[in-house]
Amino acid sequence: MDSDKFSRLNQYRSMWVFVFFDLPTDTKKERRIAAKFRKQLLADGFGMFQFSIYTRFCASRENTEVHIRRVKYNLPLHGKVGILHITDRQFGMMELFYGVKQVEIEKPSQQLELF
Repeated sequence: MDSDKFSRLNQYRSMWVFVFFDLPTDTKKERRIAAKFRKQLLADGFGMFQFSIYTRFCASRENTEVHIRRVKYNLPLHGKVGILHITDRQFGMMELFYGVKQVEIEKPSQQLELF
């Protein structure tokens, strides 16, 4: 299998998981719960894409399901949380802007995962 063909297949097999959240932060307890949820995302390898949007690259659909289950397990009782997963190919078609300047989307770093 040549590398170009492997790359195309991999773009459809590898996935990105997006977690969108809007959690209440009016009280000290609510802020603590929101911070705990955010820290759990970071501990699971998610990175901040925007303020309440976190993303994680997954090498396979099976790995994607593992991380989605972890997010669901850690859901806070109150607030809104959305989970979206898309292929690496779809992620690569995103247009990203800082102000009016279009920028390149960062490629995921190679990750070593031990099971």
